[in-house]
Amino acid sequence: MALSFCGNNKGSNAYSVENGVLNNGCFVDALNLVPHVFLLFITFPILFIGWGSQSSKVQIHHNTWLHFPGHNLRWILTFTLLFVHVCEIAEGIVSNTLSNHLHLFMPALMGFIAATTSVVYYHNIETANFPKLLLALFIYWILAFITKMIKLWKFAEESLGVKELRFCITALLVVLYGLLMAVEINVIRVRKYVFFANPQRVKPPEDLQDLGVRFLQPFVNLLSKATYWWMNPLIIGAHKRPIELKKIGKLPIAMRALTNYMRLKDSYEEQRKSPSIWKSMYRAFGGSILLSSTFRYMADLLGFAGPLCISGIVGNLHTNMTFGVFFMSSNELLKNTSVLAVLLFLALVLQRTFLQASYYVTIETGINLRGALLAMIYNKILRLSTSNMSMGEMTLGQINNLVAIETNQLMWFLFLCPNLWAMPVQIIMGVILLYYLLGNSALIGAGVILLLAPVQYLIATKLADTQKSTLDYSTDRLKKTTEILKGIKLLKLYAWENIFCDRVEETRGKELTSLKTFALYTSMSIFLNAAIPIAAVLATFVTHAYIEEVRLSPDKAFASLALFHILVTPLFLLSTVVRFAVKALVSVQKLSEFLQSDEIGDDSWRNGEMPMCLEVGKKYKYHGDVSMKRSYHVHSALYWFVSIILNPVVFVCIGECVIQVNDGFFTWGSNLSTLTDINIRIPTGQLTMIVGQVGCGKSSLLLAMLGEMQTISGKVYWSNGHDTGQSHEERRYSVAYAAQKSWLLNATVEENITFGSPFNKQRYKAVIDTCSLQPDIDLLPFGDQTEIGERGINLSGGQRQRICVARALYQNTNIVFLDDPFSALDIHLSDHLMQEGILKFLQDDKRTVVLVTHKLQYLIHADWIIAMKDGSVLREGTLKDIQTHDVELYEHWKTLMNRQDQELEKETEMESQTTLERKTLRRAFYSREAKNHIDDEDEEEEVEEDDDDNMSTTTSRRSKIQWKMCCRYLSSGGFLMVFLMVSSKLAKHSVMVAIDYWLAAWTSSNPHNQSLHRSCVSVFIILCGAAIALCLITSLTVEFLGVAAATNLHHNLLNKIIHAPIRFFDVTPLGQILNRFSADTNIIDQHIPPTLESLTRSTLLCLSAIGVIAFVTPTFLIALVPLAVAFYFIQKYFRVASKDLQDLDDSTQLPLLCHFSETAEGLTTIRAFRHEARFKQRMLELTDTNNTAYLFLSAANRWLEVRTDYLGAVIVLTAAVAAIWSTSGPDVDQSGLVGLGLTYALTVTNYLNWVVRNLADLEVQMAAVKKVNSFLSTESENYEGSMGNKSFPDTISIIKPHISGFQSTVGICGRTGSGKSSLSLAFFNMVDVFEGKIVIDGIDICKLPLQTLRSRLSIILQDPVLFSGSIRLNLDPERTCTDDRLWEALEIAQLKNMVKALPGGLDAVVTEGGENFSVGQRQLFCLARAFVRKSSILIMDEATASIDMATENILQKVVMTAFADRTVVTIAHRVHTILTADLVIVMKRGSIMEYGKPEILMEQEDGLFASFVKADM
Repeated sequence: MALSFCGNNKGSNAYSVENGVLNNGCFVDALNLVPHVFLLFITFPILFIGWGSQSSKVQIHHNTWLHFPGHNLRWILTFTLLFVHVCEIAEGIVSNTLSNHLHLFMPALMGFIAATTSVVYYHNIETANFPKLLLALFIYWILAFITKMIKLWKFAEESLGVKELRFCITALLVVLYGLLMAVEINVIRVRKYVFFANPQRVKPPEDLQDLGVRFLQPFVNLLSKATYWWMNPLIIGAHKRPIELKKIGKLPIAMRALTNYMRLKDSYEEQRKSPSIWKSMYRAFGGSILLSSTFRYMADLLGFAGPLCISGIVGNLHTNMTFGVFFMSSNELLKNTSVLAVLLFLALVLQRTFLQASYYVTIETGINLRGALLAMIYNKILRLSTSNMSMGEMTLGQINNLVAIETNQLMWFLFLCPNLWAMPVQIIMGVILLYYLLGNSALIGAGVILLLAPVQYLIATKLADTQKSTLDYSTDRLKKTTEILKGIKLLKLYAWENIFCDRVEETRGKELTSLKTFALYTSMSIFLNAAIPIAAVLATFVTHAYIEEVRLSPDKAFASLALFHILVTPLFLLSTVVRFAVKALVSVQKLSEFLQSDEIGDDSWRNGEMPMCLEVGKKYKYHGDVSMKRSYHVHSALYWFVSIILNPVVFVCIGECVIQVNDGFFTWGSNLSTLTDINIRIPTGQLTMIVGQVGCGKSSLLLAMLGEMQTISGKVYWSNGHDTGQSHEERRYSVAYAAQKSWLLNATVEENITFGSPFNKQRYKAVIDTCSLQPDIDLLPFGDQTEIGERGINLSGGQRQRICVARALYQNTNIVFLDDPFSALDIHLSDHLMQEGILKFLQDDKRTVVLVTHKLQYLIHADWIIAMKDGSVLREGTLKDIQTHDVELYEHWKTLMNRQDQELEKETEMESQTTLERKTLRRAFYSREAKNHIDDEDEEEEVEEDDDDNMSTTTSRRSKIQWKMCCRYLSSGGFLMVFLMVSSKLAKHSVMVAIDYWLAAWTSSNPHNQSLHRSCVSVFIILCGAAIALCLITSLTVEFLGVAAATNLHHNLLNKIIHAPIRFFDVTPLGQILNRFSADTNIIDQHIPPTLESLTRSTLLCLSAIGVIAFVTPTFLIALVPLAVAFYFIQKYFRVASKDLQDLDDSTQLPLLCHFSETAEGLTTIRAFRHEARFKQRMLELTDTNNTAYLFLSAANRWLEVRTDYLGAVIVLTAAVAAIWSTSGPDVDQSGLVGLGLTYALTVTNYLNWVVRNLADLEVQMAAVKKVNSFLSTESENYEGSMGNKSFPDTISIIKPHISGFQSTVGICGRTGSGKSSLSLAFFNMVDVFEGKIVIDGIDICKLPLQTLRSRLSIILQDPVLFSGSIRLNLDPERTCTDDRLWEALEIAQLKNMVKALPGGLDAVVTEGGENFSVGQRQLFCLARAFVRKSSILIMDEATASIDMATENILQKVVMTAFADRTVVTIAHRVHTILTADLVIVMKRGSIMEYGKPEILMEQEDGLFASFVKADM
């Protein structure tokens, strides 16, 4: 039949216009075409031609500026319009069955195209800011409105009413066109762009003018918002080059931590009496949560469209509809299977869009909340009263937990929060629909699900507990591993590796037991999730078979099957959400306690709220004035309140002296005053010293003057020289303060010294020289640009202290407080610092210096002295005053000074402490230099491949999953487990498909055959039982495969590393090795198994679904090819971008946490310097950076999910259409299979994105296996004892003449770095011998097994190493000696009396690193350890460096007697200790220069040894 516009019915007068033109329905439809054609003709030329000249484009860097009023409303109306057009087309096609009336659907099709064009056109005009061109749209809406009105009016004339579908559609279109017309008029009214003389000028928002803002979600149009289209350039670009911090830019202002902090703080402070965090959260972020919940409800309700459409399609497969009418009711339209398929597709797309929108809004809100909370916590930290910190009410650990754990718990709670009220609705709706489909038997199935839900909750709580205990064990294991690695040299020299290795293995054993419990609970949880729906379906259908008379039809069976799948998800999630809600309650409790803890005396000068101290605030563009008004009444109230309770320190100005304290009584929080009756003054521009015994309150006095202590009574006055008018409103000076416990930032040395002040080269150099830091800086790998602190290099105490003093000197403040700056310095440095720094540098500037010190010999330099005793002032005045008035005190000081002078002489004889510190620093770097050009082993692996600029190579490298690593991981788990896992997984999924196939066969079978019916039921029961059993087996095998792999990998790693040669530890940073044992082991233990499980499950589900659909309708396979290609590209791009963003998120989190802990440690310093504002600013920047990374990561996840969900929807559509077309014949039995296919197609949508997400996660997690694996290839030392390895000529070359026949004592000397220690290591076969040999007792040591060799020699190392445990363990870990032998060794080492005094004697506790003993005592323990061994050769490597002279002399004698009959090799740093030796070896640059008896060597005037001896005299 030929097509014609008005149809070609024979004998019809379709084209006659006798009754008037408008009464011909066909003509009215033709009239409706006019506006659409008009729009297409006008807009296409403008879109394609006029766009060449974009001269009037506003210069903003994104084309996302949306500024026409009614923007979102227009998009929503247009989308609705498109949907109605689709309905109109469907109605036209379905009702046009007898003859081909094009006019029934052609105008609707054109309308659809025109509506699409209108929105594209509008978007281009808006982003180009060319409002005049909107007139075309305005005319279009008017014309369309008029033509549709005519059609509606004609329908009404023909007395067609609401019952007819076409009447409803036309009425809807009239309303929509009218609304769009109103929107257009509104744009004209507001913007006045046409018919008005002065159109409105608009500027883009600040965010869009700022080129740094790259997060565009708030600014793009609705379509781009819903599909994350704006993310495309970033995600596709990531494939070419990695995403860096620069690329993700800054956050928009509304999402920054500062903005959100102000919102939260205002709502927190509005609640005067007892502010609640919950209320503040609701007031600040309630709107977003409501929006997200709305999206969630819409998504959940749309979710039920799936099962209903399946029911409709399967039920109506064979009702061939024919009516010759032009009008039909909506009910009839919904019986058309093709229409249902399209509706199903649209419902799925919408449902997924709403769901992702809901996720995105909650995540954004959660991140905003976290930023606000972090800022609140930080502000509170800066105002915490010092007593809280020192009295231990607030520990650093608590603060770190608040930052790292509690804020994240709240954030996660917000993410899951909409589930709390969406789930009950979803469950109730699901049960109602099931009841409607199946009657009473549905309630039994729902009952099964509800009964098993509490079991899930129970398992979830158990999981959390097990995780805690696992964490405790792993912390313990890490502690032991760290100790081993720190003392590895000693362990190797004493051949104790295996003993200590067993200690770690023992702890690991406990950890693994806990991990197995964890694995068991996890597998139970996975099992329940898989088994519950099977059990529910079994219960329901079997009951239905026995109760109801009516047999189950395919449409109902498969609709209810789909409903059960929907029901399981909320129930599974419910247990998680409830658990998070409980955690959130606890977190809020902790936060409230913290936010209400004591603050420091709230003095007026501490008014620097978040908008900074107001003077400083002007530098940053914050709204200082706004907050001033806001904070004014809060503060005046607070001020009045605090002054009654605490009587705060009020700063009043005075003249000639800078600070004066009158009748001061100060306390650290308890009511007992620490400082009593303080009356002192600090003279301007002079050096004041505070002296007194340990613990008499010297440091407290400084802090009291800084306002850190609570004042019971009295006043502290600060003078402000130039201005004495105001009284307490005076801001006190910024004070340069060097605390007693040195505090450094994790930053470069230079940043630590300048501390935010402008850099002045001359001044900086002077300060460095004064503090003699230059030699130390020269040792650092990057000079003063080296990072120090947690992420960089660890400096020794003295070096840290000197940097802190340098910071105080560098600051340009009038007052400098130095709290015992000499405590960690040796005498030369102290003198230098006193002379150059305090007397010259500071006094020349006429700065007021207050110095707390124990070194009384400096009192002669003081202009003013304050002597303290037991918390009160004993004397104050000049040294002369004290000499005349308090002779007794003066004499006491004199005797102390003499004693200090003697110590001084002793110290000068010793090699100074500083030189030692520098040595250790040099050693730290000397070993790292080898590694210096390669930062991390990951880079190393990448360097192996050629670094072309060829993008494709980097791409392929970054987008590959390490399959090799996967195999490595699985093989660690054991082949039996892998085989079990694979076979059980395949069996389980086969049985699951069999169940559904059987259901299809059963429901489609002959309803009257009773015996067949019964056998169907029994087979169904057997299949379900098998499936449940297989679910249990699979979940157990995966988890226990994980445990087996973790066990093996850790065991191998530990053994490899412990037996690695010592040079491995020299070139590999300790932190890197520890990371393998902490972070990477944790990932292998706990994260890989669930990811692997989830990945295999979702992949197999998707594959089985596609298989079933292809089996039912083979034509589906044709459509599958393009879909598979699309899916491949989506996952390929996503995985690369996701990995980069994940790395960015991880790497930006660490600095943020460090900044918090730094601030809490250095509170007094920051407050003394008045640098709160700068630190707040830094915290906000770090928070925003981390939040940006996290937001981008979650937006990338949404990008992926929207795309895979739409792909899933297309799969459902193709499956449905293929099924409808293939079953158009009269064949009955197909309906069950169609239902099967569609139910499976629906599950694909849920699992596609999980496949990709899990792939991406697994890729990140496999990196841990890769890193561990890279250490497993380390070669071990040769323990067997054939010849040594000859391939390492780059180790230290020691040229040995034939040193033979060691007599009883041998001395080795030489400058630092001459190879003395390396020679001693050669005796233990620790360095490779590649020429010559070392012979002991006529045996070449290279041929001996290492264990034998090392257990027969003893050595005492330079740096004392003690392990945590007991004293017995440290002396004799092998447990081979008697107590008497141990006591004898302690007696030789002069330790017997001290150990006897300890509780437990030999079993007394040694803390980590031996911190509970002094360095000297630790060194003596190491000596005792060597004596316990009684070996015939003892090597002492500068072993007496940290021991005072008297003890050293005793030791020398003891060693001579105890080891009289053995060989003692002494490596000396003070030459006079080896003058009595039988043989002396002098080394230089790794070679032996002189060798012989000391007397002979002394006679060679120009010899090295002689010059050493002279220098030492």
